[in-house]
Amino acid sequence: MSGATLKLGCIADDFTGATDLANNLVRAGMRVVQTISVPSGPLDAEVDALVVALKSRTIPAEQAVAQSLEALRWLQGQGAQQIYFKYCSTFDSTPAGNIGPVTDALMDALGSDFSIATPAFPDNKRTVFKGYLFAGDVLLNESGMQNHPLTPMTDPNLVRVLQSQTRRKVGLIDHSVVAQGADAIRSRIAALKAEGVGIAIVDAVSNDDLLRMGPALADLPLVTAGSGVAIALPANFGLQASHQAAALPAAIGLQAVVSGSCSVATNAQVAQFIASGRPALALAPLRMAAGDAVVREALDWARPHLANGPVLVYSTAEPDAVRSIQAQLGVEQAGALVEQTLAAIARGLVELGVRQLVVAGGETSGACVQALGIAQMRIGGQIDPGVPWCHAASPAAPEGLHIALKSGNFGSTDFFTKAFTSLQG
Repeated sequence: MSGATLKLGCIADDFTGATDLANNLVRAGMRVVQTISVPSGPLDAEVDALVVALKSRTIPAEQAVAQSLEALRWLQGQGAQQIYFKYCSTFDSTPAGNIGPVTDALMDALGSDFSIATPAFPDNKRTVFKGYLFAGDVLLNESGMQNHPLTPMTDPNLVRVLQSQTRRKVGLIDHSVVAQGADAIRSRIAALKAEGVGIAIVDAVSNDDLLRMGPALADLPLVTAGSGVAIALPANFGLQASHQAAALPAAIGLQAVVSGSCSVATNAQVAQFIASGRPALALAPLRMAAGDAVVREALDWARPHLANGPVLVYSTAEPDAVRSIQAQLGVEQAGALVEQTLAAIARGLVELGVRQLVVAGGETSGACVQALGIAQMRIGGQIDPGVPWCHAASPAAPEGLHIALKSGNFGSTDFFTKAFTSLQG
């Protein structure tokens, strides 16, 4: 670490979630590098926080545990003072995991008898009240997440959801306690521990709640959360917000968007991009079975348009269409087909000169980053809550490219166009 002291070591269960977390840490004053999977050796960088991005959200629980423990060992080797396990602000998982099993394994490895869990991210309209997760003004199971193709969320009660996944007793630190501040939260933690509780869901309906929470978490070996709590942790290490933490090289090159998310937010973003008159190519998932031929067709289509501004290549579809495709191909095969095709297209676009690339969808982002051979990314300024621009080297772009990895549910309706405008500013 070039003599630097690593303050926070983070493990994220998908690539967009990793940049979401890194974004909030940068906003609060930390210099952050995100690695793609676990590096093979020490990282030579002057940073305050490291975020290891895994693609472990939807893989079998035992694999997610093994990868997370490998990341923990590497972060401990870099001298991390505290560990942060980051999952999605929609807490999406299955009854088998992976949030509970990974949390259990990390706590065991760290010798920790207590941790907290909260996906709250008020800036992105994810709040927790009385243990129930809200997306905007509705409960999670009414937000569209009940239709998620891989991890449908039908129960908004996080105590119940997490209890089904962990062998530890799950409790609640509700808003009446959080509103009283750090001392009250510490007292509640002590009381819960005395009752045999090992993990507590924590309410938060505003950033003020997160900031009140922060000091009470300073002594925990492990924090588990979405990215919201990250705004409160740098202060525990004596850091303050700084523009220098988000500095990236100047933007160059052509612009493109690749979208594989089928979320409500991304559907609206695709529709807005098309309505603005910009070039967009829809890829039918069943057509993707043609493999390389589809990739060539997409790149041939994009080539003449790129000089005139950003292009969009997408497989975004409404929930009914997604279910129809899954019924024909199977859930895993349909998802893999989309990811592999869009990743190959992203690689081809960069080879055509794209140096400003937006990728929408967590699974799609993971596939694209891997196809581009990106090993680590420097985290820059925020486009929208939870989505920063990053800068990374790739074999297809040795001089580096700017890349934004957008979680499906994040971003304003005009996110795709706004992203490029913000980079120029």
